[in-house]
Amino acid sequence: MSKVRVRFAPSPTGPLHIGGVRTALFNYLFAKKHGGDFILRIEDTDQTRFVEGAQEYIEESLKWASLIVDEGIKQGGKYGPYKQSERRDIYKKYANILIENGWGYYAFDTAEKLDSLRQEAEANKSVFTYGPNTRANLKNSLNLSKEEVDELINKNTAYVIRFKTPKNEEIIMQDIIRGEVRVNTSTLDDKVLFKSDGLPTYHLANVVDDHLMKISHVIRGEEWLPSLALHFMLYKALGWENEMPKFAHLPLILKPTGNGKLSKRDGDKMGFPVFPINWNVPNSDDIYKGYREDGYFPEAFVNMLAFLGWNPGDEREIMQLNELINEFSLEKVSKSGARFDPDKAKWYNHQWMQKLPIATIVNEFKIILAEKSINASEQKITKIVEMVRERSNFVSELWNNSYFFFQAPTEYDAKTVKKKWKQDSPELMVSVKNILSEISNFNRDTAHNAVVAYIEKNELGMGKVMNALRLCIVGAGAGPDLFSIIEMIGKDETVKRINLAIENIKK
Repeated sequence: MSKVRVRFAPSPTGPLHIGGVRTALFNYLFAKKHGGDFILRIEDTDQTRFVEGAQEYIEESLKWASLIVDEGIKQGGKYGPYKQSERRDIYKKYANILIENGWGYYAFDTAEKLDSLRQEAEANKSVFTYGPNTRANLKNSLNLSKEEVDELINKNTAYVIRFKTPKNEEIIMQDIIRGEVRVNTSTLDDKVLFKSDGLPTYHLANVVDDHLMKISHVIRGEEWLPSLALHFMLYKALGWENEMPKFAHLPLILKPTGNGKLSKRDGDKMGFPVFPINWNVPNSDDIYKGYREDGYFPEAFVNMLAFLGWNPGDEREIMQLNELINEFSLEKVSKSGARFDPDKAKWYNHQWMQKLPIATIVNEFKIILAEKSINASEQKITKIVEMVRERSNFVSELWNNSYFFFQAPTEYDAKTVKKKWKQDSPELMVSVKNILSEISNFNRDTAHNAVVAYIEKNELGMGKVMNALRLCIVGAGAGPDLFSIIEMIGKDETVKRINLAIENIKK
């Protein structure tokens, strides 16, 4: 295999969907697996759809996901520029070559004329396409004399350059994921390659740039599969057939129901992000939420995306980026769509909550504590995180699972009170309080042993005492080891909380 060079080539028309990030990820994994280059190219030939800030959003999203670009607008490289609008002078040359060798032609039809033909076809319950079966009756250089064409061009008559699709030919292509792909040209139209505004369409610019940038593999979404035949013919038409890259079309990411492509609407409806990071809609107060701001770790996000349409072929599900690189293979990518499961996404984040270094979690939790004006030692925070992160999917959930380490409960869970706080609970808690107050060497074990001894001596139910004590300390019926909490908050605070509970729950 020659040097592997792949590109991720998004259009800056809005926020980057997680399907686009997965395309970038699979390109990145394939390149790094084979010691190749990962290139970011911005395809902005459609200036009417350009959105301010979208390019920067794309770059920030890839950076957050740790998909390091080898060549691009900021990184540079010997095949630049890496923004198509800055390469506009390159494409006309290749459009002219297609006209000269008979694979392209000038079309002077007005937008009004084409709209009229479409409406006429629609009235007859058919569809108008500009192609092999209709071009002979339209205003183009295939039907006009050279003199007429030259006159129109000299008068600055608006024109486009179209691809001359062969009539009724079967094209046989290979896709790494899908195998053999066959298309008959009778199903194709004559796509516009060069627009009247002096810019190429996606199709011409894409093929020219891939060739000039020596792209070895084109790995892109399934939605581009219908364009494969045209791109295949363009390589042939430009004399690059022997240097054509290999193609791989990735499966769609499907809705949680499995029916149709995942969209922003699905995320809005079900309450999960479909974008990697927050997108602030230009000239609006609207914000589309992202995985980063929702509290997902980039490691979990990438891990989750990798398994949408691919797996290593064994039982492993939690894999670091370097492991994904080592195991990745396009041959293991599924042909069928991958159903997105928001609960599985949370599961991945939970797994990474446990897997990441404790210091990483502590540093993020310290930000939350600082916002609440809570000061605590690194040692204390670390110990607390170790105790409660198993119960949390996100760092943001650590507070609800640990607030009682930092402050006494101000209210008590009604269901737990009703179920666990009995008529004799206040009396029992007074006894427990007195026992704990008398311990000189106060720690987890001495407190635990003293309370257990009291329960056994008086033949009380273990749950009856412990559940009431937990309610006093935590304000609820669940949490980490009770006596570890008691040790952390200390004797005085423990006694204080028991007194508060006796007084307030009684009310």
